[in-house]
Amino acid sequence: MARIKIGQIGTGHAHAAGKMEVYRASADFEVVGVVEPDAELAAKARQSPVYKDLAFVTREQLLNTPGLAAVAVETRVADLLDTARACVEAGKHVHLDKPPGSSMAQYRRILDTAARKHLAVQMGYMYRYSPAIVFLRDTLRKGWLGEPFEVHAVMSKVVSPPARRPLAAFSGGMMFELGCHIIDLVVGVLGRPTSVVPFAQHVAPFDDGLRDNTLAVFMYPRALATVKSTAMEVDGGDRRHLVVCGTEGTCHVQPLDAPDIRLTLSKPRDKYQKGYQEVRFGDYPRYVGDAADLARIIRGEREPDFGYEHDLAVQEAVLKACGLPV
Repeated sequence: MARIKIGQIGTGHAHAAGKMEVYRASADFEVVGVVEPDAELAAKARQSPVYKDLAFVTREQLLNTPGLAAVAVETRVADLLDTARACVEAGKHVHLDKPPGSSMAQYRRILDTAARKHLAVQMGYMYRYSPAIVFLRDTLRKGWLGEPFEVHAVMSKVVSPPARRPLAAFSGGMMFELGCHIIDLVVGVLGRPTSVVPFAQHVAPFDDGLRDNTLAVFMYPRALATVKSTAMEVDGGDRRHLVVCGTEGTCHVQPLDAPDIRLTLSKPRDKYQKGYQEVRFGDYPRYVGDAADLARIIRGEREPDFGYEHDLAVQEAVLKACGLPV
């Protein structure tokens, strides 16, 4: 089967190099070029083994590459939506990293254009294809947890002073930068919330303006969810977690990046017993599942697991959790 031609626009996103590494290693994709108009970022990328021997071209050159089917949009966050719009208008499938800007109207226009052109816009929320999250979705689909009534999610880390400054440019702070990943999970479990109440503080002992201690409460007719994200939690990666409580059981995923599950059930389900038990997954390669699924979607082998309406609901929830207009 012919490999899918893909290019990358931008190297400034935190996930850019990881995505490129996966595409280059994949049997599904052929990387045909990289676009990075920022001279400093381009020089840094050229020195990285991840980008070794790749052609650095202009955006126009990439989008006019014969046979190009898809583009990974990995620019700085401020440029994500404008870049995605150009790619979709050029008729290309898109992998769009997160969070996709702060304009709900522009994001909606991009997805509307993609829908008209029958193009995929795959969002870069990195836990969607975690084996633990896939397991959780399966338990929910089978009804093992009953009706979910409580979801709790935390995603934090220590952000260094130099790295804090660009994040402070976005008024959503850490909820915008990190919380979006776990908001995607909450919406995946409970759907679009009826209301969202945001809380945000700046508590670091230096004044860079970053909202570094954030919380959002998501209201549903028969459920509540909380999402927490900070820039100051020591070894915060170990405590990144998602807990889903239902009327028939609880699924606690922790840590999200090397997940194990503490599963409790009201009665035996298949090979799982009543009560608490550990379901172990451990380390898994980031982005590999995303890339494989994008290839299947482009080839028409399956419909997306996460459609336009889901992604619109996530973006709306992210903006509300950041106290931003929708």
